[in-house]
Formats: sequence, structure tokens, C-alpha cells
Amino acid sequence: MQKIDLCGNWRMKILGENVYHIPEEWMEARVPGSVYAALLEQGKMPDPYYRDNELNATRLMENDFVYETDLEITEEMLSLDGVMLRFEGIDTLGEVYLGETLLGHVENMHRIWEYDIRQLARVGRNTLRVLLHSPIRYIKEENEKVFTGGSNEAMAGYPHLRKAHCMFGWDWGPRLPDAGIFRGVSLQLIDSARLDSVYVVQRHEGPHMCRVNPGESRVQKPLSVPVPQTAEGRIGVQVDRVRLEFQVDLEVFREEEELSATVTVTSPEGTVYGQSPDGSITIVHPRLWWPNGYGEQPLYKVKALLLGSDGRILDTWERQIGLRTMTVDTRADEWGNQFAHQVNGVDVFAMGADYIPEDNLLSRVTPARTEKLLADAARAGHNSIRVWGGGYYPDDFFYDACDRLGLLVWQDFMYACSSYELNEAFEENIEAETRDNVRRIRHHACLGLWCGNNEMETQTLDRSWKPSQKQFYDYIKLYEHIIPKILRQEDPHTFYWPSSPSSGGNFDNPWDENRGDTHYWDVWHGNKPFTEYRKFRFRYLSEFGFQSFPCLQTVESFTEPEDRNIFSRVMEMHQRNVAANGKILNYLSATYLYPGSFDLLLYASQLLQMEAIRYGVEHFRRHRGHCMGTVVWQLNDIWPVASWASIDYYGRWKPLHYAQKRMFAPVLLSCQEMGELSQRPYCIMEPGPMEVSAQLCVSNETLEELRGICHWQLRNPLGEVLLWGDPRVSVGPLDTLWLDKTEFTDSPGFDPRERYFSYQLEVEGQIVSEGVSLFTAPKHFCFADPGLTVRREGDSLVIRAEHFAKSVEILGFEESIGPDSGYRYVKLSDNYFDMNPGEKRVRILEGDAENFRVRSVYDIR
Repeated sequence: MQKIDLCGNWRMKILGENVYHIPEEWMEARVPGSVYAALLEQGKMPDPYYRDNELNATRLMENDFVYETDLEITEEMLSLDGVMLRFEGIDTLGEVYLGETLLGHVENMHRIWEYDIRQLARVGRNTLRVLLHSPIRYIKEENEKVFTGGSNEAMAGYPHLRKAHCMFGWDWGPRLPDAGIFRGVSLQLIDSARLDSVYVVQRHEGPHMCRVNPGESRVQKPLSVPVPQTAEGRIGVQVDRVRLEFQVDLEVFREEEELSATVTVTSPEGTVYGQSPDGSITIVHPRLWWPNGYGEQPLYKVKALLLGSDGRILDTWERQIGLRTMTVDTRADEWGNQFAHQVNGVDVFAMGADYIPEDNLLSRVTPARTEKLLADAARAGHNSIRVWGGGYYPDDFFYDACDRLGLLVWQDFMYACSSYELNEAFEENIEAETRDNVRRIRHHACLGLWCGNNEMETQTLDRSWKPSQKQFYDYIKLYEHIIPKILRQEDPHTFYWPSSPSSGGNFDNPWDENRGDTHYWDVWHGNKPFTEYRKFRFRYLSEFGFQSFPCLQTVESFTEPEDRNIFSRVMEMHQRNVAANGKILNYLSATYLYPGSFDLLLYASQLLQMEAIRYGVEHFRRHRGHCMGTVVWQLNDIWPVASWASIDYYGRWKPLHYAQKRMFAPVLLSCQEMGELSQRPYCIMEPGPMEVSAQLCVSNETLEELRGICHWQLRNPLGEVLLWGDPRVSVGPLDTLWLDKTEFTDSPGFDPRERYFSYQLEVEGQIVSEGVSLFTAPKHFCFADPGLTVRREGDSLVIRAEHFAKSVEILGFEESIGPDSGYRYVKLSDNYFDMNPGEKRVRILEGDAENFRVRSVYDIR
């Protein structure tokens, strides 16, 4: 099959009067691209992300738009059996014309749209036209006919349109419902037939496959893991062979020809495997694919050829796969039911984040940008990523990168926080959407599970969006009948979960702490303290998070100096959660002294976010086996904004992302401290008995036994050691070890404001994990001036602290720009760390600056 790219030489115009007074005349437009992107490229509209420019940009989408290009059709093309016009993605609502002939209506950005134009095209020039209608007018008109409720931050009526819901607004995103042709356009010239789909099924065989169960948390004595281990204590996972079976479906355009298909598989080393007489392919001694941190990610190339009766190649299908078994372990246990990704028989502790669209302007989402974002996630120890259901199905390059990086993908179908009106047309539309995307994604090694929707089982039960009685029952039809039925046909070997959160569906107590996955928001939305996490041992957290402002350099990108107050109109336009600023200040008041500048307030908010998530992740990792996943809301931003992201819109790491590199490390030493934070959070409370203690826990998320030394010290604010210990530890693979609790309750003269607990895990002479715990809020701790300095040595920075320093921030700075706006983002090997007296060396990984400055919690005042 020959493919002709049609992405060049498009033109676009706006129909009618518009907010920018742009004449109704043709202008050049890129495809893939969008209306906003074309206007920005030609300087016809201001940046919609700057200040409050969003407001006029939203109004532009009340207009209709036309895209056109010209096709050159030859007699040779029309002599073939099929000439398919293919749109990989149209956003969203309109009609497609060839000349004056209507090819069809489009109403779903998540679908592929194809038209056979062989009988309609003429030799020579043909005009292809795509008329796009206003998404804003459509959802308003449809919602007046039938009400469908949804997220309060989005535009009313958005569930009526199969378009990325967050483009209509969310509590972290603007209302910019762009329009355009956002994916490729091509002609497919077909001789006789083409490959419609290829489905690869893996059968792993051999006596050495094992199943690894998570260990139970316990004090001191390691719990043996009931699986094969080597003498060195390593879990052995070996497969003798993998048998690959292929389901090849054809679309035949000419019945007379006898057709055949062949498949080959090429290993990472270049060995080519052919089919046996039954059509299968067996890979002997295969290299298994593993999530990040558990092993390598070798990929095998699968190539299917469709052959005509004379042996000519009619079509080719070529993809990369990883050899692995993949499911979700939901077996009953002593607490309820497990919920764990199981890869090659090993129950994996998921550590990762929720992914939202990387930009409101989809043409800005490029392979390089996505690769960098996902590589940054993997670099911070992520092994999983959840594609949230209120956006769109990512491009192929997203999943390709996850395959290479070892990121397990939890894939939501694109339904979120809404009620939907299910009728015959809607069902037909979403069935096609589901098949298109399942067939496109299902071969990827990274695909961990399909999930029906985001938060709709709980919200339907709560009647959050005022569903009609019909819409209430439509929920079950859609997510527990229609989608599962399609998956049984298209991808029966991938695990399906009906909603997130859920206990398994059928409205069976989806909030159950002991089954399924959980979205826990009492820390943040519920204003609970960070220590509240320790009251729970959820089976799998697929959402929990905490907001912060972006760094000053990012704020400067969308503000003028007079805007730089968190309650200014512009800052509030870039804070889409109406209660969030108040929540940040509420948590700030409980944690730090009041910041004396706007810049310090941004810094303090980011430290709050880092500490909140650290409390949660470390706690749940200490209870591996009971809990098997901490997926943080959220990884990234869709525009420059205050949000829950650990990486902001420009790719700048917040303190949280640096901290995730520590808390998501395969080997983690963490501390469960007891003190004022959990027992006397307000200094005006009546004094009474209070436990002051520290208990260390080693989490070993590797396939090898770990032996090391846990060093701990009780120190004063100067960093001087008052007490210490050095217990040796041995921790089994995929297990945790609690050490004895160290009590300070009765220590003479112990003042929680003047003592802190530091700890380090040493393995083979190297410190692999370390941290610090306070027994009171930082605002009440009696910090000494840490005397921080920084010097540069080549591509490294050496930070020195004379005394204890908490949350040390290293800032790039350009003196020539001025004292108020000279910050320059530099990515480092580590940042926002705690320091005992001494020196620490970090490397510059990306960017540079004339000078560097350092500050810490001591400076928040």
C-alpha cells in the first residue's frame, strides 16, 4: 500500500466577524495544526497564555473555520482498488468535502476518519475542504436539549462533544477549546487489500516462571519471599521461551485475488525469527521487558507483510513489542483484595504520576518534548504513568517513549467527571473511538491496563453532576457492558478496570479502602495535615496531590511586575482552583513563617507540596504489600499555572520532582517520627503527655537482597551529634524492614524545637538514601543560620553548610538582568535537599547561569 502525505500546502480562514477583527480571507496554516497555532504563527492574535488574553481567545471559538488544500489525482491512482482519504485526527466538529461533494460529518477528535474517494475524485486537481463548526455554540445548543453535567471549572455542556474535555477548562487549565486538523492527513492507495489490524498474543512458557507476592510490613525480622532465589538472595525470573501468535485481519477491496500474510520477529540483537507451520513464532531464551527500576526494556520488532497471489507486497505492518506478561493482581488477602501491577510474575509497587495533555495547543506537543518529559519522569524514579481520562489519547510517540523508558501505562478511556447521554448515535461514535485507539495502542509493552473513566463511578453514585435517572443507568451500560465487550474482541489479554477509583465496579462501594484503587484528597481538599496519610493503608493510590505555585521565572512569563501578587487578577486567572490560594496559605500558616516577599512565597508553596507528597509516598512504601501504588497527581502542566504538577509547563522541575527522585528510589530509608506534628500541631494546645520517637524503615524495591548499615543521629540546630546508632540491616528483595523504634520522650532536656533526627543508609560504602525528620513544624524549629555558600567546579556545584540547613534551594542567577528578575532555571542532579554541616556536590545537567545562589527554610521569614 502506498501512502501519500497530504500535510503540506493547507490554507485556513475564519468565517464571519470575530473578536480579533481578522478579515475572512485565506491564510497559510500548518497541518497538523490548529486555528490558534496558525494565528499565533502569523502574528494575528496575542499569546493566549499571557495575562488574561485567554478571555478573547475563548470568544474566537464561537466562530466557524474552513481548512482547504488541493489534491493532485492521477489516472494511475484511480486504477487501483481503493483510494482512501485518511484523517488521523480532526478537532472536532464539522464536515469533509471533496469539491462540492460531502464525504461525511465528523464529531469526535478521538477517532480516525476515512473516506474512499476513488469513485468521487477526478484526474487532476481536486479541492479538499474541512469545515469546522464552533464547539462552544454546539455544546450550548445540545445542553439546552438534554442536560449533561460535568466539572464546574469547564464550560457547561462539554460532555456532549467527544473532544478533550479539559480544553473547555479544568481546575488547572484554561478555557481554550481550539479547533483544527491536529494529526496527519494522507491518501492510502490500495492494491487489492490492506492490513486492517494485527494482534499479537504472547504465551510465556518454561519451568522458571515465578510469581512474587509483596511482603508484609514487620519489625526487625525480614519476611522470606516464597519464590526461587539464588544463593545471593536475588529473585530469579526466567522464561525458557515465548510463543507469539498473530491474529491478522484484512480489509479486502478485490475479492478475486488469493492473499497471504507472513510475520517475522527481529530481536534487539538482530536475530530474525520466522513462523512455524501453524503461524506462530517461538523466541527461545527471550529477553524480558521490565518496568523502570526492575530490569531492562529490550524491544523486538514485529513485521507483517500482506502478499498478493504473485508474491508482491500489498501492505506492511511494523511495530515494536516487549516480551512480558502483564496483568493486575486482585487476589483476596487478609485485608480485602490486592491491587498490584504484575509483570513477569512479579507484583510491582507502582511509583509515578498522572499525565494530562502537555499543551492546549496540540501542535506544540512534539516527539522531542514528550520524550524529554517522560525521560524526566523516569530519571526521578517513576515506573508508571496514568493517562488521565479528561484529555485525549496521546500520540504514538508517547507510548513508544514509555516502552523505551519502562513506564507502565494506566490508560483511561476519555471520560471524566461528567454525565453522558447514551443514545444510538453516541454509542456508535464511541464504539468506533474505542476500537481505533485499542488497536493503535494494544501492542505496546508499556500498556498496563485499560480503565473505563476518571472518577465517574463515585460521582455517579453521589449524583455529583445531577444525572438523570437514564444517565445514572447509562453509566453501567457504558463502562460495564459496551467498553468491556469491545475489549473482549479487540484486546482480551489486557486487564480492564471500570473506573478510577473503584473497587471493581457495579457501584460496589468504590470508596472501599481495602479493595481497588483510591483517589485520596483529604490532604489538600480536606485541609487535613500531612500526617493524616498515616491513618490509611490504601491498596493503590491512583491520585493524591498538593498544589504549589510555579517558580518566579515561569510566573514572569505570563505577568507584568504589577501582577506579581497571588491575589492579583492575572495570578488568579492562572490559578483555576477557586479555593487553592486559601488552602496554600492555610497549610503555610501551619508549617512555615510568613514569607517576606512574593518570591519566598512561591518557594514556600513548593516546599509545602514537596513535604505533603513525601509524607504520603514514604508512608505507603513502608507498607508494601498492603499498598502497592503511589501515583501522584500530577506530572505536568497544560499551560503556565499554579497546579499540582511536579514539572511545570516549561519543563522546569519543582522541588517535588527532585524529592520524587529520592522517595521513588529503588532503595529508600524513611522515618516515621512522632512529635508535635501529629500530637500537638498547635502550640496553644494544653501541654500533656506526648510521644517523641523515630522509627526507621528500609524499603527494598529491587530483585536482590539488600545488606547495609542504617546510620542515625539526634542533632541540635547547629548540626552537632548528641546521640547516634549504626544498626546493620538485611532486607529481602521486594520487601520492607522496620527497625526498632528509638524513643526520646523521657530524654532529659529534650525540646522538639531544638532537636532533629538525621539518617543515612550505607550500602557497600555508599550512601544510597538519606533524610531528616523534625519533631515540630519548621516555623517553630530554632534554626541557626546555616551559613550556606556555593562554589563552581567545572560542571559541578559544591554547596557548603556550616550548620543544619533544610530544603536547600540552588538558584541560577544572571546579575546583569537585575535583582528582581534575574533567575535562570538550571536542572541539577539534586536540589531542595537537607544538609547536615559539611559539603555536598551536585552536577549541572541542563542550562547554565552566570552565578548561583543558595537559600533554605531559614530564609523564609
